[in-house]
Amino acid sequence: MSSAAPPSSLGSPRPNPAQTPDSVTDPLARELRAESITVRIRWVGLAVGYLLVNIGDANSAAGQGSSQFELNAILTLGAVYAIIDTVRSWKGRVLLAEFRILISLMEALFIGVLCYFDEGVISPFRFYYFLSLLVCAIRHSPTLTFATLGLHALSYTLLGLLADKAGAEDAVQMLLTLVFMGWATWAIIALTGLLKAAGARLGDLNAELLENQTHLEQRIRARTKDLQESQALLVQQEKQAAFGLLAAGIAHEVGNPLASISSIVQMLQRRITDEYTNERLGMVLGQLHRIHRTLQELVGFSRPANQQAALVDVHAAINDALNIAKYYKRWKGKKVNTVFAAEMQAIRTIYDQLVQVVLNLVLNALDATEEGAAITVTTNIEESESGDAIVSICIADEGHGIPADAHAQIFEPYFTTKATGTGLGLFVCRQLAQQELKGSIELVRSDSFGTEFRIWLPMIR
Repeated sequence: MSSAAPPSSLGSPRPNPAQTPDSVTDPLARELRAESITVRIRWVGLAVGYLLVNIGDANSAAGQGSSQFELNAILTLGAVYAIIDTVRSWKGRVLLAEFRILISLMEALFIGVLCYFDEGVISPFRFYYFLSLLVCAIRHSPTLTFATLGLHALSYTLLGLLADKAGAEDAVQMLLTLVFMGWATWAIIALTGLLKAAGARLGDLNAELLENQTHLEQRIRARTKDLQESQALLVQQEKQAAFGLLAAGIAHEVGNPLASISSIVQMLQRRITDEYTNERLGMVLGQLHRIHRTLQELVGFSRPANQQAALVDVHAAINDALNIAKYYKRWKGKKVNTVFAAEMQAIRTIYDQLVQVVLNLVLNALDATEEGAAITVTTNIEESESGDAIVSICIADEGHGIPADAHAQIFEPYFTTKATGTGLGLFVCRQLAQQELKGSIELVRSDSFGTEFRIWLPMIR
């Protein structure tokens, strides 16, 4: 019969229904699936042959010239070949894949010898020619199938010529067999051509479906991420709004008593002439002014941010952020250095948003450093890859650094390396830097010697 591949009927792995596009369109994969069909035909043909030779009536109907021993030997030889082919197919290989025409030649000889030892041109084994052509059409191209037809026709013709007795009836049988063999080949090729075209089209549709499914999953992931980021921004804005209300309330409740105390102290200064007492009252008045400035800065920072771009002094915005950071406990015992570019000019950006981004990064640096460590804020004017001038704000600390496996996630919402962090600080910084300030922010380095973040802003005037 025909060369076999993974025999599904004999325990070979079945094709996975959820095939990838490669498994659907790969020629080798298609051939292996086709051979899983032809293997069934081969083993069924061999089983029928053994029954025909060895079971009672079938054996007696074989005629006086038949040889049961020779036929069994030939069928056994075919079974050995089928076993070898089956074993190779289990390993995902095709036997004699480079010599397909040789397989057709072997089949022609095998069937011809079977017919010769049975009843010649009228032997039932001649129908093996049709099975062989069916298998060949399923597995191979029309050209190879027609070539196989030629070999089978030659084998069957030689069988008729070698027959000891060939009467008129045998000649008619032989002619009809050859005609039906040619007609069956044409019909089988046409049918398998339609099946192969339908299979190829189905494979293309399956590949397109998988591609669309992958694209849809990517879009769902992107939309989910956008939704999570929007939710994180909303949470942050709600927190800022609540903090603003709290700050306004504190400023109102504390500001009025402070104004009264300040007025009383000033009245006492005018009435008391003692130098020591006036000096102490002046110190009290100075601290009252300091508390008042702190309240003003707190209210100014917590009020809704101004979204209008204007000419902003970058250094003034950085100093305002540092002045706000001074009132946090984490500032104690740490040194903050500023190295500002002398030629820096005002740029068009959003002041409040710039202050918030710088403040968040400075507070993170303060959290990461111990007492006695230093934080350095540096500004420069640099040139981008496109040749445009950009403002660079670098915030570097001498802290413990960020774990290397967290570098790729630090800007994701709700991701934090702090025990009590919310995971929104750096995320909000990135969103503000990209969407509001039209710039960017990146982690330049982070190791056991410290961390450095850099803000890039377009130099628009």
